[in-house]
Amino acid sequence: MKQAKLTIHPAYRIGDISPRLFGAFLEPIGSMVNGSMYNPKHPTADAQGFRQDFIRGLKEAGLPCIRMPGGNFVSGWSWKDSIGPMAQRKAHLDPAWFQYIPNDVGHDEYLQWAEKCGAEAMYTINLGTGTIQDAMDVVEYTNHEGGTYWSELRKQNGHEKPYGVKTWYLGNEMDGPWQIASYERDPKAYGILAHEASKVMKWIDPTIETVACVSSSPFLNHYPDWDQQVLQECYETVDYISLHHYHSAPPGNIPALMAGAQAFEDYINTEIALCDLIKTRQRVKKTMMLSLDEYACSYRPAQGAHLGLGGRQPAMGFLGMDPNRKYVRHDPDDWSTRRAFPKAGEMPRTLAGASVMLTMLRHADRIKIGCATSGLAQLCATDREHAWKSAAYYPFTQLIRYARGESLRTVVESETFDVAGYAIDDMNQYGGFENVPYIQSAAALNEEAGELTVFVINADDQDSHALELDASAFGGWSFREHVTMFTADPDACNDYEHPDAILPQQGNGSACEDGVVRAELPPLSWNLFRFEKN
Repeated sequence: MKQAKLTIHPAYRIGDISPRLFGAFLEPIGSMVNGSMYNPKHPTADAQGFRQDFIRGLKEAGLPCIRMPGGNFVSGWSWKDSIGPMAQRKAHLDPAWFQYIPNDVGHDEYLQWAEKCGAEAMYTINLGTGTIQDAMDVVEYTNHEGGTYWSELRKQNGHEKPYGVKTWYLGNEMDGPWQIASYERDPKAYGILAHEASKVMKWIDPTIETVACVSSSPFLNHYPDWDQQVLQECYETVDYISLHHYHSAPPGNIPALMAGAQAFEDYINTEIALCDLIKTRQRVKKTMMLSLDEYACSYRPAQGAHLGLGGRQPAMGFLGMDPNRKYVRHDPDDWSTRRAFPKAGEMPRTLAGASVMLTMLRHADRIKIGCATSGLAQLCATDREHAWKSAAYYPFTQLIRYARGESLRTVVESETFDVAGYAIDDMNQYGGFENVPYIQSAAALNEEAGELTVFVINADDQDSHALELDASAFGGWSFREHVTMFTADPDACNDYEHPDAILPQQGNGSACEDGVVRAELPPLSWNLFRFEKN
């Protein structure tokens, strides 16, 4: 059995933990909107066609916030065509995902659905084909009290009071060659656009905060120069930068999947350094905060990568000019057009996603918003008829519940592993990972509630680790419990028929003496250690 040590101390404080750190992302692709969120034919559908079993699941999970309504599709979407009576709404093609957008779910429905879920809506505006005038109008419609055309139209459409949306994203992945009206080739122009849009949106509502795009992938060849040029133009007027990253590993390669935390760590550190460079260069006091509002770790089979290309691919490679490709019309009650996701390997995928959340928690002083791309499905898994709890539900909700107060630095001593370089496709090419700790962790000190929580992942898929958790510096605190989650079955998966295949359980044999907890961490396990103030 491998040995590991983890030390925490009340002086090792990183920063306040934002309640919006463990949110989710919503975009009308697949079945998340048309099927899970909205299906007028579902037995639980309410008067607006929203599935109440889905809403109940998200409310129970405590979903704090959600970024909506996209995503790539938003760069070609007109919110004005999605409001008012259904018969007057305009259906459009969505070139981002080759689908029809009937606008059954429009601007008001997105925001009202978030209200029903008890989650804060964080809104992405169209700065692709959209204009600054559209940005002004959407804030006025959404947040202004009344007495203007747009605010009175909102009332006429059934929402008397302003929605009060606080956080506004200034476009989506504006550097991506795949994006409609991309600014890939002109970062300065996007920086100026973000500056001007943020400025006038805040003139409409001075209480809001805005988020500018930086590179949507660290694999793109213009990263991080694109980011720096954008920040030079809009640093003073925006409040956050929007980070996106998707980590991929060859199917079945668990070490490569679990090494993703290191990729996120490098990406976050680079963006923080860029922000602080611009802060110094512009001689301003404001410290830029970060929003990691799309992220995931997944298995992806290799797709004929041209080695060495590494982000230097032409835009045409993303355009999918297939003359046989047809636009799809997704019926919310018919799931036959949706892509099927694999069930096998749920535990490694759960831990890889949780490791990103721990990475954000370790940067709680700068990352104030986090939105898991598959967060809604993780918090409430669905199929056409049913809803249930996935394995990911448990680490996710434990972080929502216990990662409050201040983030604490954890000092970890553990064995490490290396991953050889590999390529998934022309963009996602990895030079390899070195000295990745098997033990990944973060901690939260909630002094108001008298709670101290340490989150630990054993990323080793072969061996258990004997952990010595030294919390002896916390005099007057008592060890309460060790909760662990793992499975010996690599194909185990929670579904509607077997919702209890992977569940948390009490750690076996964990004991505390003089503030030092000794526990066994099973292979590929999620672990929660809780202390309470006497």
